[in-house]
Amino acid sequence: MVASFFKPGYSPCIQIVFVLLLPYLLLAGCSSKKEKPKGRPPVPVAVAAVEQKTVPVTVNAIGTVEAFNSVPVKTQVNGVIAQVHFREGQDVRKGDLLFTIDPRPFNAALKQAEANLARDLAQSKNAAEQARRYAGLLQDGIVTLEQYDQLKANSEAFLATVAADRAAVDNARIQLSYCYIRSPISGRTGSFQINVGALVKANDTAALVTINQISPIYVSFTVPERQLAVIKPKAAEGRMVVQARVPNDPKEGEQGVVSFLDNSVDTATGTIRLKGTFHNGDRRLWPGQFVNVSLILGSRQNAVLAPAAAVQNAQQGQFVFVVGTDKRIEQRPVVTSIMDNNRLVIDRGLRPGEVVVTDGIMNLTPGTRIEVKREGPVTIQASANQRGAGVSR
Repeated sequence: MVASFFKPGYSPCIQIVFVLLLPYLLLAGCSSKKEKPKGRPPVPVAVAAVEQKTVPVTVNAIGTVEAFNSVPVKTQVNGVIAQVHFREGQDVRKGDLLFTIDPRPFNAALKQAEANLARDLAQSKNAAEQARRYAGLLQDGIVTLEQYDQLKANSEAFLATVAADRAAVDNARIQLSYCYIRSPISGRTGSFQINVGALVKANDTAALVTINQISPIYVSFTVPERQLAVIKPKAAEGRMVVQARVPNDPKEGEQGVVSFLDNSVDTATGTIRLKGTFHNGDRRLWPGQFVNVSLILGSRQNAVLAPAAAVQNAQQGQFVFVVGTDKRIEQRPVVTSIMDNNRLVIDRGLRPGEVVVTDGIMNLTPGTRIEVKREGPVTIQASANQRGAGVSR
């Protein structure tokens, strides 16, 4: 090819340019022969070891926390609020004084009732004494039977009046006691709707304050009616354990027992309602709160567990990426069943100790070489003996 440029017919200028460029063309050809295509760099991923342990068999649902007792406090007499003896949101015990209604009108009514009783007691005593004297005079023939009967009737009438007066005194005392409104249960107060100086009416629609008992506490939830076949035998055996987890709370869930199973299925939703009772000693559960509920129906021994983040879905089914001993990826189909705390039970496809990819999956294909990154949301460090693979960290 070089010799052809120097044959007759080519311009001398072209031949001179070719001679000047020839060294550069030769260098470019040599360098292109020396360069080799670069391989794909390892893909950074996070991994986790497959575990084997006993896991609970559960039915999961969304529950609502309910107060164990909720009592709206109302007044039983008309009057003016004289004092409020608690702060909003304060814990109170049964019998603690909450409100005082102005007692002066009721004190006056009690004194009047006691005065009426004293008066009628004196009259009753006098009538009884007259009847006793006339009984002796009747035997002596001094008075007639009609006169004696009249005095005896008067004495008995005063006895009835005294009994009515005693009842009036008791009622006045009761009305006076209603001026001092006390807590009917131990619990936590809400906001009060009435301030000092406000006029209240007996059994008004609006409550003065509502007290909720939050220790223990209920969690109400529903499960599909198809679960009844499993739930009813467990309920007949005794205590059914239920767990409640507060969303975004890193602590372990609260554990309680099922205390209520409704007597009918809701035909509109096809579910049945249950309630769990929780001690709630540290008050993590709060009335009106939504929680994740797990009804524990049993346990599964020696279950193989993998993080839920490692299991992917495809048209052919579920699969995971397994890390091999040469740090290369193998795509393996799996069959899963129940969920346990963000982990899936693997019925088929994995063995305990194998390592699966949990993050960076979108960049992987079978045979891809990987590099375990130091930081990852679900990275779990496992020994080489447990993994059966030499994955670097």
